Amino acid sequence: MKNLRRLLPGLLLCAAGAVLAVLVNRAVPTMSALLVAILLGVAVTNLVPVPPRFQPGVACSAKRLLRIGIVLLGLQLVLGDIARLGAGMGLVIVAVVLFGILGSFALGRALGMARTQCLLISSGFSICGAAAVAGVNSVVDADEDEVATAIALVVLYGTLMIPIVPLLAHLFGLGTLPSGLWAGASIHEVAQVVAAGAALGPAALKVAVVVKLARVLMLAPVVVVMGAWLRRSRPAQPGANRPPIVPLFVAGFVAMVLLASLHVVPAGWLPVIKIVQTVLLAAAMFALGLGVKVSSLVKVGPKPFVLGLLTTVWVAGIALAGVMLVS
Repeated sequence: MKNLRRLLPGLLLCAAGAVLAVLVNRAVPTMSALLVAILLGVAVTNLVPVPPRFQPGVACSAKRLLRIGIVLLGLQLVLGDIARLGAGMGLVIVAVVLFGILGSFALGRALGMARTQCLLISSGFSICGAAAVAGVNSVVDADEDEVATAIALVVLYGTLMIPIVPLLAHLFGLGTLPSGLWAGASIHEVAQVVAAGAALGPAALKVAVVVKLARVLMLAPVVVVMGAWLRRSRPAQPGANRPPIVPLFVAGFVAMVLLASLHVVPAGWLPVIKIVQTVLLAAAMFALGLGVKVSSLVKVGPKPFVLGLLTTVWVAGIALAGVMLVS
């Protein structure tokens, strides 16, 4: 009970931010609840200093609620839908994630950036945005400023991609299907993909979302591989925490994907579960947004912003080349 009282102020603050973000999304469907929640968190922390008594609950929202939300996100993924994309597009998705992370990491290290910062940015841009940043951070254990910077970059560059991808798709003469495939394979956040896909048309939107969700599915193996790599690269020290081989939330995410694919969960439950998942992730995004301080972003210098731009172009280029090969 004492621990709950300690967490309650921050949890209520994040819940309020989540509810407000969902209400904005209901009023303006093109505004994603998760992106609104991040922006609200950024606005609050930079305009009104958050008292220390809120911090325990905010930290709980940014970690525990996020992991529960990611687990429930697995219920949106049906392996049959992804399989219908075809083997060629499946390879493109793997290439986007694999080479996106490796290329971005190499660029970041060449710029002289910290390994943890490079891993967060490369994962967020290559997989599924802020959720990937937070998920990977569960094994990377980066500094708070590095996490905040990676999330801010995902919001910045992913939002810029919303009008740019449809415009370039038109200039390149891509048809409806290839345009949707490219949007899903290149844009950072699920919500940003939805916004860009809607601009491309209903048919493009549907395939864009399936491709993006297939990239989300890659979060599980990426976290497992990174965890194993970091366990080997960090010498064991008495009392030090080592990254888990398979984080519990990753196992839960995979289990939910299997349940969804087997159609075990009653169809009537799915809309309710999706609302719960959205609120949980929105609360987590609001909490993460509270960690994005403009003054801190100014201090990090231009390197993360350069890496964000280069990674956006790199991932989009891999995705476009792959889509043109398989379409």
